[in-house]
Amino acid sequence: MVQKEELQRCTALIAECREEMARRISGQKEMVDGLLTALVAGGHILLEGVPGLAKTLAVKSLAEITGLEFKRIQFTPDLLPADLTGTMIWEQANGKFSVRKGPVFANVILADEINRAPAKVQSALLEAMEEKQVTIGEGTYPLPDPFFVLATENPIEHEGTYSLPEAELDRFLMKLLIFYPKPEEELAVVKNSPLFSSSSANKKTALSPVLNKEKLNLLRSAADSVHIDDEISKYIVSIVTATRPSATRQLLAELQQKSENTKTDAESVYRYVSFGASPRASIALYRCSRILAMFEGRNYVSPEDVKTAAFPVLRHRIVLSYEAEAEGMDADAVITRILSHVPVP
Repeated sequence: MVQKEELQRCTALIAECREEMARRISGQKEMVDGLLTALVAGGHILLEGVPGLAKTLAVKSLAEITGLEFKRIQFTPDLLPADLTGTMIWEQANGKFSVRKGPVFANVILADEINRAPAKVQSALLEAMEEKQVTIGEGTYPLPDPFFVLATENPIEHEGTYSLPEAELDRFLMKLLIFYPKPEEELAVVKNSPLFSSSSANKKTALSPVLNKEKLNLLRSAADSVHIDDEISKYIVSIVTATRPSATRQLLAELQQKSENTKTDAESVYRYVSFGASPRASIALYRCSRILAMFEGRNYVSPEDVKTAAFPVLRHRIVLSYEAEAEGMDADAVITRILSHVPVP
C-alpha cells in the first residue's frame, strides 16, 4: 500500500499540474483530470466535442507541463500512412535506402479530427497505439517512451468522415466528452483571450514543465500501490460483464424470482446494447479507479471511484442497438442503468 508521505507528495503534484493547466484552460476540470489520468495510466484518449472548446489547446498545454516532445497531425481524407509513420528514402550518394521517420515518433501525439482519415491510416495508427512500434519497409522501429495519443473528433460534422473501427476504439483508454463551459468560465475565456489583441501582455501564457519523467514515474508507482479490495475488483468485472448482451440474459434469468419491475429494467438495458465491452475495459477500469483514488488523496479504491471511471472507460466500447438510437439513448444513459443494476459491495 502506498505510504502517506508518498501519497501527499503525489496529490500535491497533481494539484500543481491542475493549477498550471488552469493558467491557460478556464474550467473543463473533467477534461483536465481525464488527460492527467490517462497520462499516469499510460493510455490513449479520444476527445469528442464541438469546435472551439479548447481540445487542441488542452493537449498542447499537457505536453508543455510534461516537457515531452509534442507533434500535431491534422487528419484529412487524402492522408497516407507514410505521412504518419514515415517512409524509405533513396539516397543517391550512398546507393541505398534510409528511413525518414514521421511525426508519430514523439511522446505526445495530437491526432486532430482522427475520423477524417481513411482505413489505411487508421491501421497504421492502430499498430503505434497498441504495439508502441511502427513498421517502415521491412524494419520495425520502437516509439519513444512514454507514448501518448490524444485524438479529437467533431460529433456534429459527418461529411467526409470515416467511422472509427471498433478495434481502434478499444485501444483508447478513455473517451472524454467536452461540453460548453459555464457562463462564468466563458467570461474568463473572453477576458483572457489573445485573439483580437496584439499587445504583448495578452500573448499565450507560457507554462512550466512541472511533470517530468521522474515525477510521472512517481505517480505511476504510487497508483500501482493504491489498495483495491477483492470485492471492488469483482465489482469492476461485474460492471463490464453486464454490458454484454449474453450476460444480460443471465441477469434476466436470475431476476425471475424477483419483482417484475426489476426484470423490466434489466430487459431495457438488454435491448439497447448490441455488443458490450471487452476485457480491456476491465483492465482500464481497474487502472483508472486506482488513479482517481490517488488523485483524491486516498490509498484505497471506493465504489464511487469505479462509478466515476466507468463512464469515460465504457462509453466508446459499448455498441448501441438501432432501438437505442431510435429512442435517443446514448451510451452514458445505458451505463447509468447498468450501474443501477450491479450490486455495490
